[in-house]
Amino acid sequence: MNKRTLAISGAAIAALGAAAILLPNANANPDETSGAKTFSSPAAVKLARSLASDLGDNGAGWYYDGANRQLVMNVMDQDSADSVRAQGAVAKVVQNSMAELKAATETLSSDASVPGTAWSIDPVTNKVQVTADRTVTGAKWATLTKATGQMEGTVSVRRSQGEFKKFDGGEAAQPGDNGDNGGTGAGDAAGGAGAAGGAGDAGTGAVGGAGDAGAGGAGDAAGGAGDAGTGGAGDAGGGGDAAAGGLDGGDAIFGGGARCSLGFNVSVDGAPGFLTAGHCGNESQTWSSDQAGAQQVGTVQDSQFPESDFALVMYDDATTQASSTVDLQNGSTQEIGRAVEASVGLEVQRSGSTTGVSDGTVTGLNATVNYGNGDIVNGLIQTDVCAEPGDSGGAMFAEDAAVGLTSGGSGDCTQGGETFFQPVTAALEATGAVIGAGDGGAGGGDAAGGAGDAAGGAGDAAGGAGDAAGAGNAGSGNAGAGDAGDAGAGDTGAAAGAGDTGGDTGQSLN
Repeated sequence: MNKRTLAISGAAIAALGAAAILLPNANANPDETSGAKTFSSPAAVKLARSLASDLGDNGAGWYYDGANRQLVMNVMDQDSADSVRAQGAVAKVVQNSMAELKAATETLSSDASVPGTAWSIDPVTNKVQVTADRTVTGAKWATLTKATGQMEGTVSVRRSQGEFKKFDGGEAAQPGDNGDNGGTGAGDAAGGAGAAGGAGDAGTGAVGGAGDAGAGGAGDAAGGAGDAGTGGAGDAGGGGDAAAGGLDGGDAIFGGGARCSLGFNVSVDGAPGFLTAGHCGNESQTWSSDQAGAQQVGTVQDSQFPESDFALVMYDDATTQASSTVDLQNGSTQEIGRAVEASVGLEVQRSGSTTGVSDGTVTGLNATVNYGNGDIVNGLIQTDVCAEPGDSGGAMFAEDAAVGLTSGGSGDCTQGGETFFQPVTAALEATGAVIGAGDGGAGGGDAAGGAGDAAGGAGDAAGGAGDAAGAGNAGSGNAGAGDAGDAGAGDTGAAAGAGDTGGDTGQSLN
């Protein structure tokens, strides 16, 4: 072989080597994540909103990839993809624009409004995801498939083995019946220990002597809070049996033959109230913390259902210091200090009076669900979190942030299913409410908060003897009253599910 042949051969080998290096890059997936940064969920949301604003019509939604801690932005062209990658996010060039996806949802609303169906925009698949429950058969199925068949590439359809329904329950179904799913088995308790202090009429010594302290937490306290769902200090505000300590998110509320769950405590112009589901608010004008209705806690001020699904209930006792907390159904609570918009991929938890606490992920936004009988709700959050009858209105949250109010869905907490939530931010905006008690309460102030702590101590008293300081110090410190010593708090009571948690409930988040 001469030198010229060797040179040609060497050049050919070099060219082949270069091709082997360049070819993978030439065929690289535009979704490649090399160089992408990792973000916490809040940081991802902040960046996503900024990028979406910059992209305008060239953006087609986004989601948070929790497994890899990456932000994925859907874009319509390569230039937009380059700008997204420059900010550390993953760029995904997609086929359907956000305008096209929204148009598809409008077509579904007009041409496929079939009971038992739901749909939401899914940025992961860049399609509108339509779900049909088991009742969608025959003519209803034909109507749905005719409409969706004309939107191939934009819409995908799946079947659900369950049936879409609102998750309000009858009073006969007691909180905690579904113990396998985190329920507390709280008898007549308001969904568990959190807000319950177990104090009955217990004003304890905080505001006017021990009175009936300890009378409430016994009886039914084995499962949690007994009948003292309002937990706080019955007589503490000078207002009869109304709860000075309020309830927690996820606790049971009863009205009009239905049982629902409280969502989040709020204040409106300084007055205390709470949010729950609108279809619950439509069931009854007044709501109680006990099944018998003897402990009325609030009156509906505003209820929106269908189209939306939220209700604002104002506490009857204006001195109620309703803590901004959610009952975790295990004797502890989660402080809630803000409300946030949902985002696909956001990891969330839900607290409800039937199934306790369940967790999952947001899977779709701007969802529409048709429960039948003309009950169509728009603008919901779709998730894979389970729920069951009685959980309606319950709190969906992400760490310290309020996200949604339980509306309905399909399935249960044994087989799983889809659940839809009313965005809290929309409910707050519509009602003028803010998360937490703020400075609310007519003259109650810290006194009612202290009384709430005292009632928590009294609840413990029903479980045993011991620690008198639980109620005493709370009353004397804030309310200016004497020690509630004899209403004492026993660690045994706390084990029953009231007690210490009830003390937390009495505190206000200022």
